[in-house]
Amino acid sequence: MKPTKKMKRMLERMAAVDRMERGALCQMTGRTHYNHQTWRHGRNEVRYVPKDEVEDLKKDLAGYRLFSELAERYADEVIRITRRQRETEKRRRRPKS
Repeated sequence: MKPTKKMKRMLERMAAVDRMERGALCQMTGRTHYNHQTWRHGRNEVRYVPKDEVEDLKKDLAGYRLFSELAERYADEVIRITRRQRETEKRRRRPKS
């Protein structure tokens, strides 16, 4: 399959994401630090994040969300093309009456 312009643009945007981090960030009630929670190796991992590192981590989390969204859209585009090709091949194989 030849990549479409749309697919190429998505891959370029994915490659431009230079920082990312999985997980969620939660502010701890009554404390100065935050919780960064991730799911890894079948377990929930938690690490404490000092307040001065929170903004950078938020940007990294946003980078991962963007990358994941683009990857999902890329997969949707490939699936769409694959299905279209399969339908075209199916029509060509039908015996003519």
